[in-house]
Amino acid sequence: MNNDNERKHWLLRPATIKKCWLLLYLVLALSVAAELFFPNKGYFGIDGSFAFSAWFGFTACLLMVVFAKLLGYLIKRSDDYYDD
Repeated sequence: MNNDNERKHWLLRPATIKKCWLLLYLVLALSVAAELFFPNKGYFGIDGSFAFSAWFGFTACLLMVVFAKLLGYLIKRSDDYYDD
């Protein structure tokens, strides 16, 4: 290992980042696979579908990001806004 890699914070090292992504994928896969063993009783019809929490959470997060980007374009000010 080179000296530059040793000085980096452990969360900034490429090997640690790769391990964190793999851990995330593992947790997501296990949470979806858990529905095979513990069936979910839906109250509104669609919420009883397989992996509803996973795709609903992903869709909600995606919509929040898109909304935040659109809102950013709407209320963005120029760099010299306070210089006037």
